[in-house]
Amino acid sequence: MFDDNITLLSGVDLQCYENNHAHRTEEMDMEQLLVRRGQPFSVVLQCTDHIPRLPDHQLNLILHLGKNNEVVLKVSDSEQDHGKWWFSQRNAQGEVMLTLHSPADAPVGLYSMTVVLLSADGQLLEQTKSQTFYLLFNPWCKDDSVYLPSEELLQEYILNENGILYQGSWDDITTVPWNFGQFEKDVVDICFEVLDNSPAALKNSEMDIANRGSPVYVSRTITAMVNANDDRGVVSGRWDGEYSDGVAPTRWTGSVPILRRWSEGGGQRVRYGQCWVFTGVACTVLRCLGIPTRCITNYSSAHNTDANISVDYLFNDQLENVSEGRKDSIWNYHCWVESWMKRDDLPEGFDGWQVLDPTPLERSDGVFCCGPCPVHAVKEGEVGLKYDTPFVFSEVNADLIFWIVHPDGERIQVSQNSKVIGRNISTKSVYGDFREDITANYKHPEGSMKEREVYKKAGRQVGQKNKDPGQLELFIKHAPAIHGTDFDVIIEVYNSGREDTDAQLTVTSNAITYNSIHRGECQRKTTSLTVQAHKAHEEVLRLQYDHYGACVSEHHMIRVTALLQLTNQDNIILQEINIPLKMPALHIKIIGKAIVSHKLTAHISFTNPLPVSLQGGVFTVEGAGLTEAIEIKTHGKIEPGQAVTVKFSFKPTRAGLRKLLVDFDSDRLRDVKGEATVIVRTKMQNRNAVPEI
Repeated sequence: MFDDNITLLSGVDLQCYENNHAHRTEEMDMEQLLVRRGQPFSVVLQCTDHIPRLPDHQLNLILHLGKNNEVVLKVSDSEQDHGKWWFSQRNAQGEVMLTLHSPADAPVGLYSMTVVLLSADGQLLEQTKSQTFYLLFNPWCKDDSVYLPSEELLQEYILNENGILYQGSWDDITTVPWNFGQFEKDVVDICFEVLDNSPAALKNSEMDIANRGSPVYVSRTITAMVNANDDRGVVSGRWDGEYSDGVAPTRWTGSVPILRRWSEGGGQRVRYGQCWVFTGVACTVLRCLGIPTRCITNYSSAHNTDANISVDYLFNDQLENVSEGRKDSIWNYHCWVESWMKRDDLPEGFDGWQVLDPTPLERSDGVFCCGPCPVHAVKEGEVGLKYDTPFVFSEVNADLIFWIVHPDGERIQVSQNSKVIGRNISTKSVYGDFREDITANYKHPEGSMKEREVYKKAGRQVGQKNKDPGQLELFIKHAPAIHGTDFDVIIEVYNSGREDTDAQLTVTSNAITYNSIHRGECQRKTTSLTVQAHKAHEEVLRLQYDHYGACVSEHHMIRVTALLQLTNQDNIILQEINIPLKMPALHIKIIGKAIVSHKLTAHISFTNPLPVSLQGGVFTVEGAGLTEAIEIKTHGKIEPGQAVTVKFSFKPTRAGLRKLLVDFDSDRLRDVKGEATVIVRTKMQNRNAVPEI
């Protein structure tokens, strides 16, 4: 007989330390159980001395999944039910070790677990208090659809909390350090909070939970939720330079402050982000959930608004852009992420890296999201495969067509170029802080027969080569362009013909954003010239800070456009170049020995490179495992050439290779970055200690 007054089950030890270490989640938390699907984990059922003899009694496990425990799973005590949860048990004195086995396609999320004791006839005798654990994707498990068979790649694409985002232009690539911080405190909770706030989850949470076993579904949901355009998403995008009611996109140095601000604000959108911010946040969430992810930059990236796989630039005779409505554009660069997964929803051959773009560019199925789109489908022109392959194909493969629109409305095609879009597609190498070029993953060599075949397969008309452009050629070169200084841009007109040729050259310089929004014209110069046969004529445009300083954007980019019109001929030649202005560096010096929970001091130095004073200076500092994001404000003006040094103290929270990231912003100068690498040890090492005998 069973005595109702005797308590047999006194509790469950989740063995967080042992399990989290085995499941590579110990960096996230050691007090909360975080395990990966398809890999067993063990918990210990603690009992009193009065352990009932089996088979008189039996143990069962009940799992609940969902914010409101919508889904109930009974865990089988045998492996017979393939593809379902099951557990085994081993008895010891006063304890029972229960080993749980999850299917490799189980939905990810927050589970609650209860151990129940049943009598021989199935009556509930006793149950433990419910305890929770997170189940994540498992790229180390061969049966998981995110399985990636390379430890080197997993160290980077799952476990690395620091990264590099590539900016600048295709011929002048710059780097920005980014703190992903996917293992920082509470980030995993916020990642699932993001999923729980998706429209699909709010509409039908049970169906949403059932779909969370699929990385295709989860990653597509994340691309929609990272931007705040349609839903309770995380980041609000803005590109017009007006950020006074939020944070300028260039000020962010990592994802964690953004995710925490969104969560602490009850799901209110965080202002503001641009493409690299959306990309950084998406990478944090996807790596945290267990999906291998890397950040990508595509240079000279097409944003095609009318699905014709060409970018059309319309100018009038004065070289003013006269495109109407939603304009096609070429972004100096555009960032997205790639995630690694099987595509069981597609024909064979399209597993592997998938493009996911969280920046709100165009709607997909009525929502601002993009992907997952197989990179291999883009390369082979398989634009009929989901998701959003035609749009991604255009981003890396569109033709650039220049048109001149005359006063009577007549359009004349000036040039068509198939080689300028989709250049130097870049990601951080797994072997260090340097760039890996992955353009060949997206496209065949420009101009090759295979590339022409892919264009035809994609359903686009292959542009004919330009007619003989005549005897004049146009080139643009520039001296080193350092922000705050004057520099020269040289426009060279070369005459390859046998006769002298008369022409009119118009050159403009415009301050632009990285995504081609014009912020103002800096200078304009029109010259009539005669170019001698087999000779080159050079025109020099002096770009002065007095002209560009007032209108330059926070992206520090100048676009120079040159239009050459031959006298008494219809032939027109147009060339364009984007010039990123070189920025000063922040200098960071760390004082002290880097030991967990011991104080360190950072000295940050900055010198004003501009010929004008700066006001409202603020440093933002953060680092995964080092310090939460903090702001340090400067007082008063920073005069031209003046050096400013600030210092602050912090205590590292986790050991290992860590990076401290710093940003400086002011009224006239933004997006000045710096970083320092620190190796944090767990405890003080006494080098003079005498070894024990």
